Amino acid sequence: MLIAAGFWWLCATAAALLALVIDRCWGEPPAHLHPVVAIGNFLGWSGRWVGADKAVEAGDWRQGRGAFARGALAWALGAALVTALYAGLQALLLALSPWLAIPLLALLLKPLFAWRMLQTEVQAVEAALQQSLAAGRERLSWLVSRDVTQLSAAEVRESALETLAENLNDSVIAPLFWFALLGLPGAALYRFANTADAMWGYPGWRNERHWQWGGKWAARADDLLSWIPARITAALIALAAGGLSPARLRRESRRTPSPNGGWPMAALALALDVRLGKPGSYVLHAAAPAPEARHTLQALRLTRRAVYLLAGLALLVLLQKLKAIDV
Repeated sequence: MLIAAGFWWLCATAAALLALVIDRCWGEPPAHLHPVVAIGNFLGWSGRWVGADKAVEAGDWRQGRGAFARGALAWALGAALVTALYAGLQALLLALSPWLAIPLLALLLKPLFAWRMLQTEVQAVEAALQQSLAAGRERLSWLVSRDVTQLSAAEVRESALETLAENLNDSVIAPLFWFALLGLPGAALYRFANTADAMWGYPGWRNERHWQWGGKWAARADDLLSWIPARITAALIALAAGGLSPARLRRESRRTPSPNGGWPMAALALALDVRLGKPGSYVLHAAAPAPEARHTLQALRLTRRAVYLLAGLALLVLLQKLKAIDV
């Protein structure tokens, strides 16, 4: 077995690097083959059973505890199924030769993160904004759940940059972090948790159901799984920018309601020396000017360097393993 021979870290590191190359060259697989689409379908189906009905008051635990229990149970069931499936697939691959296991691991890992698509979507918002404010708002609505109809051009750009920073963690760094720790099951579990938070975790009315309680478990699970990766993401952005003040980064990161999202967003705001914020909710680096078109290009380059730093670290690990293991 590869694990018994000490090949797991070699295979995992090589697979992660190859998955990044696959993402860069080909992007996302077709929707009918995409595991995150399948996860979303499961969550959409089970969500009809989980969400509280419209008679439940948002803050009433006595009425909402049933929805909370259903949400926790459905989340646990989905997470167990996803984790078991990828654990089984990984066990099969680890019985193969490294030359076959590595590319297959990479192919299974790639759909669990999305770097090229994130960059493309943020670039598309900026391109649309150059056409008109209405076009920029419309393109941004593909990325965010907030109301975009009243946003100014600067606020559209701020929202796009926040999406870039936050999803650098959610869609790239965190899945790779959990893959490094727990292999394919870890990356798949994180993608399930993050998708569940996106679909269930935000309080409010959706499809005539209130999600104050039904999605609370999903939201807390995502907070827990994202805690370390969010701070790693902020550190990578800071390193890519040539260094940031840890005290300022910590102070700015605490201005958002999220225990994690503020870290990469604050790091990007400080690195670019621009203001980022959500109207009526928070402002990061408030004394700085609003971002301009050039800041979007700078942000894309900066976050790209952050991913290259991570890839470089992985390459160093791979080279060390190749020296230590007679392959």
